[in-house]
Amino acid sequence: MRLMQVMAGAPHGGAENFFEKLCVSLHEKMNQKVVIRNDFGRYERLRKSGVEPIQLPFGGVFDFKTSKELKKLVEEFKPDIVLTWMNRATSKLPKGDFIHAARLGGYYNLKYYQNCHHLIGNTKDIVKWLGEQGWDQNRSSYISNFTNEHDEGHALEKTDFDTPSDMPVLLCLGRLHENKAFDTAIQALATTPHCHLWIAGTGPEEESLKKMTVELGLKERIRFLGWREDTANLIKTADLFLCPSRHEPLGNVILEAWHHETPIIAAKSQGPCELITHEKNGLLFEIDDVQGCSKNIQKALDDLKAMKKMAAAGKKEYKKSFSEEKIISQYLELFERLCQEKTA
Repeated sequence: MRLMQVMAGAPHGGAENFFEKLCVSLHEKMNQKVVIRNDFGRYERLRKSGVEPIQLPFGGVFDFKTSKELKKLVEEFKPDIVLTWMNRATSKLPKGDFIHAARLGGYYNLKYYQNCHHLIGNTKDIVKWLGEQGWDQNRSSYISNFTNEHDEGHALEKTDFDTPSDMPVLLCLGRLHENKAFDTAIQALATTPHCHLWIAGTGPEEESLKKMTVELGLKERIRFLGWREDTANLIKTADLFLCPSRHEPLGNVILEAWHHETPIIAAKSQGPCELITHEKNGLLFEIDDVQGCSKNIQKALDDLKAMKKMAAAGKKEYKKSFSEEKIISQYLELFERLCQEKTA
């Protein structure tokens, strides 16, 4: 079976990170060609993992090169399946004698996907939403993400981040965007003493979040770490993982925290609600509920032993439903079924 994967995403992001993991995992299992937007960092990471990606511009309306080159690659490689990621790559792909599948990690505008034969949603709610939009449910599948199981990480010295070694640390990871609601976490910290908050990421809300930190008198207890590649180390170091997102279709960070057995507190956005059972494998609070967030943090700090039990339950759930082996087998089974249906 020949698979082509096409991604035109940003340098950083949840979908982009999982794309790289899936490319590497599938590379030894099938004949695969990978096409990416010009990105030296992604190119080097894939290449070092044994994948030799092809780079194309994936520009705007005046980019005539990308579609032309994609058509040429398809004609030469003759893929059985082309898996595209997000709007631009999907819309740039020319038609051909192959199965066009697209992977959706959010509630995307389906006008870009009308030429697809099959859509893969990484949450059950996305697949349900596709049906509500009129998409044929027989042409959609649910397959979740997995995290990087090969990087177990190690705990860092809290003092390296100007944090006392005996101080509990809350960790937030992700793009500094209003959807991630890191402002809720910062405000919650104002009424939750005796802990520090680390925020790892970059984005458009960085300056406003730092300004809020100063205005609330929290500069001594909040650390902005910038974009970090060693997320496993940070999760291993943290006493609690905090996901306050207003909008979070899946929540890759929750799967990472589960894998590393770090206790989780999350807002009730789409992904966390689908994954977490309150007080079984994590704690949940209402979106934008600063007081609820603060109460859950304090509850967790008062009984870290109970939180560790929830983290162990999360690890068990990860192994059962979200391991790399399980997710890869689901992709391979779907690809095989789609090819069989095409030749039937």
